[in-house]
Amino acid sequence: MLPDFRLRQRDYLLETTRALTEELDLGKVLERIVTISAELLAARASLIALRQDGSWQISTSYGIRTDFLKRVQRLLADVPGQPDFLRFELPEVMSRLQRITEAASLGLLSGVGLPLIARDEVIGVIFIFRAYRSAFSHQDREVLQAFASQAAIAVHNARLYTKLAQQKHHLDAVVDSAGDGIFILDSSLRFSRFNRACAQLTGYAEAEVIGRDHDDVVRFSRLEAGEPLSQELQAGWPQADRSSFYVEGELRKRAGGAISIGVTYAAIRTSQGALISVVGNVRDVTRFRQAEELKDTFISIVSHELRTPVALIKGYVGTLRRQDATWDPTVVRDSLEVIEEEADHLALLIDDLLDASRLQAGALALNLGEVALDELAERLVDRFRIQSAVHEFTLAFPQTFPTIQGDEARLSQVITNLLSNAVKFSPPGSTIEVGGEVRADVVRLCVKDEGPGIPRQEASFVFERFYRARETADKSPGTGLGLYLARAVVEAHGGRIWIDEGVERGARVCFTLPLAPAGE
Repeated sequence: MLPDFRLRQRDYLLETTRALTEELDLGKVLERIVTISAELLAARASLIALRQDGSWQISTSYGIRTDFLKRVQRLLADVPGQPDFLRFELPEVMSRLQRITEAASLGLLSGVGLPLIARDEVIGVIFIFRAYRSAFSHQDREVLQAFASQAAIAVHNARLYTKLAQQKHHLDAVVDSAGDGIFILDSSLRFSRFNRACAQLTGYAEAEVIGRDHDDVVRFSRLEAGEPLSQELQAGWPQADRSSFYVEGELRKRAGGAISIGVTYAAIRTSQGALISVVGNVRDVTRFRQAEELKDTFISIVSHELRTPVALIKGYVGTLRRQDATWDPTVVRDSLEVIEEEADHLALLIDDLLDASRLQAGALALNLGEVALDELAERLVDRFRIQSAVHEFTLAFPQTFPTIQGDEARLSQVITNLLSNAVKFSPPGSTIEVGGEVRADVVRLCVKDEGPGIPRQEASFVFERFYRARETADKSPGTGLGLYLARAVVEAHGGRIWIDEGVERGARVCFTLPLAPAGE
């Protein structure tokens, strides 16, 4: 039969061990340890000091007044760091605690301390204050050593837990802040992680997805590269030489519709090769596809637009250079006129492409000055009358039309593009109207033709780069840059351009410009 003291010691140690396994709060565990150790050793007070970042800090205490605790803390805070910790620094800490014990109690208190050692590392000390002048027995030290070991384990475990919690918090922050979607599947292919980007791409909230099967959420309406995850697994994935694979296609969104995505699946396996989890990296490839389509469109349109004038120039030059023929001056003059027109066409095409590149780089500059839009429109219409005798042109501006602040060359480019489109798509004998009016703090200019018009469903796209209406794309040449550049110039002036859907026949394109300088 064990003595009562031994029974109490055993029960307290069991209670402390249980607390270590059940309680994650380091402060509460250490508080229980100093309380129990003081009670078992009939001590007046106790404390635990931990060494953190090269300095000593009192972590918890029992039976010590706040003012006295502050004195002890100040005494320990300036313990100098020593290269040989066990030989120099730890004895210095114990010595200071002993000195302050005797000084504070006028020799009435005695104290004993033991280091807290976890995995061969001294992480702190536990110190006991007794209210009488008897030496600590060997049995006392054994009891204190038991609690010192428990405290060391508690500190070590808590630090590991804190470190893991910090790492998890950091990993969660990284995953959630990632621009690409990231999800994790367990070995049963059910979602255990679904970041914010995944939720935005798919329309599913994380709470809706966790625990669900992969195929319930990631559903492709059309695959353009790779095979679905389920088929890859049936084919024996993952293999030693192939731990990841890529899939690209149209993903069905939760609320309907689809989005173009690419998913890279990577397998996480045990050392024996068993599947632990699958990590998916999801990327929205819509813009990549648009860029590819835009590149193809650009190459197709530009090559076609360049080929025609180059072929004409080459043909006329080749004809004029023939040494077996003598050409009439009228033929030479007409041929040179065609060459000049096609060269101008090439120059305009190159200018449009350069302007489009400047817009893409954000480098479209304006040279502002006073501009009379009614007079500018009249000059341009007169030029088109000479170029296109088969169309009737009308001008409608009030007698007192205000001037604006703008770049005359750029605004001339806008009106020229609108007139060029009107001429291109209007049948011979039709009328092209150019008019302007003043509305509140803006002036409005419109160009109307009597051509086939612009379908309402395409009205919002005609100002996009390289876009051409489907009904007229094959019938009329063009790069699809005219309205794109016109919108850029108008918006750079602080104005707006649009397709007027209120006309019954033909197309009417309008734009507004502010009366005051843009920026005032």
